[in-house]
Amino acid sequence: MGKETKTNAMRILDRNKISYEIIQYECDEFIDGLHTAEKTGAPVEQSFKTLVMQGKSKQYYVFVVPIAEEVDLKAAAKTVSEKSVEMIHVKDITAITGYVRGGCSPLGMKKQFPTVIHETAASFDKIYISGGRIGTTIVVNPDDLLKVVRGQYADIIFHS
Repeated sequence: MGKETKTNAMRILDRNKISYEIIQYECDEFIDGLHTAEKTGAPVEQSFKTLVMQGKSKQYYVFVVPIAEEVDLKAAAKTVSEKSVEMIHVKDITAITGYVRGGCSPLGMKKQFPTVIHETAASFDKIYISGGRIGTTIVVNPDDLLKVVRGQYADIIFHS
């Protein structure tokens, strides 16, 4: 294999001198996080998806949650001091983030949006997130990720 083409997410980690691993997998279209974890062998509970939402104020927010969970919109809104938040439309992902659906990383979007990482991430020494391209997963320490995105941990998922 030739030299790895770095994504913006990787460049940001490099610039911040944060160590990470890259997992590549064969995939030519969007697959959800559970299937990605299955393909890469990543532990489901340590695998996180990146969701971009817009608040009532029109501000965009990034929520990083476990792949098997759903965001609690009320909790998410409260965490970022908004009346409400809603998912952006799939067709707007690239225009807003610079990434495509299924390859959206919390690192290296066109702009750094306020980022909230689900608090369970803090209990792992490493988590699996999108590498900024379909077929690429980054394995990174959650505290390092939090620092780079200047985010916060919060409980933002539904509890059954």
